[in-house]
Amino acid sequence: MLLYPTTVQLLPSHRRRSCASMTRPQRSKRRIKSNSDENPSQSKVNFRASKAKFKLKTQLSPELPISNNSQINYQNLAILGPDFCSIDALDLAPLLLGKFLRRDDVILQITEVEAYRSNDSACHGRFGVTARTAPVFGPGGHAYVYLCYGLHMMLNIVADKEGVGAAVLIRSCAPVSGLTTIQQRRGQITDKPVVLLAGPGKVGQALGLSTEWSNHPLYVPGGLELLDGPKPEKIVVGPRVGINYALPEHVNALWRFAVAGSPWISAPKNSLRLP
Repeated sequence: MLLYPTTVQLLPSHRRRSCASMTRPQRSKRRIKSNSDENPSQSKVNFRASKAKFKLKTQLSPELPISNNSQINYQNLAILGPDFCSIDALDLAPLLLGKFLRRDDVILQITEVEAYRSNDSACHGRFGVTARTAPVFGPGGHAYVYLCYGLHMMLNIVADKEGVGAAVLIRSCAPVSGLTTIQQRRGQITDKPVVLLAGPGKVGQALGLSTEWSNHPLYVPGGLELLDGPKPEKIVVGPRVGINYALPEHVNALWRFAVAGSPWISAPKNSLRLP
């Protein structure tokens, strides 16, 4: 299945292990046999290790892009200049869908975003300029990275003009290349969307970001780059996630955008609709 007719092919599902067809008695018999010379807790450790080893062997090659589409040369994609992002966050958000983020060997395609405007009671800009929020008041096209709940690095792309205080949160992405690096950074040997990259904290971790990347210009070659990409055929919209502290008009605003039909979208999905 493709995100778009001319772009990234989604990750193929792995084949089920042959033991999936075993009947319950067969499984029990095999388990009892394997436990004959070891205690139950050690048996569980060995089984998990064996399972992880099998998964490692079945992953896609990290040297090749996760796409068979030869029409896109991912290494020669144009870097988007600061003017691209120097517009209202609500206008920028849907334009970012289909664009690419690149750091080292990792390339991700943006599949879900949320807009945060200067007059928005859910935006960090509402606190004014602080040591933490200063980058969001910078010029468009810079990164704004903050730590959420002391755990998750959240990547935002600063929008509008300098001093405005607006940005677009990158909620989810689809992997294009560098799968092994992504999995190592995430600590997840999987290609399942909901586990690997469906969520803003997962995107930040997959790119190996820290708050030191905040205020980094995304249009300078090297480091973290924002690259041009194809426009999706259809976009779905819905209210943003986790902002119940905001004013009702901002809680209910349809400022969340995602690629229609993509599995690389975070929960909840049932609040997204075609405009």
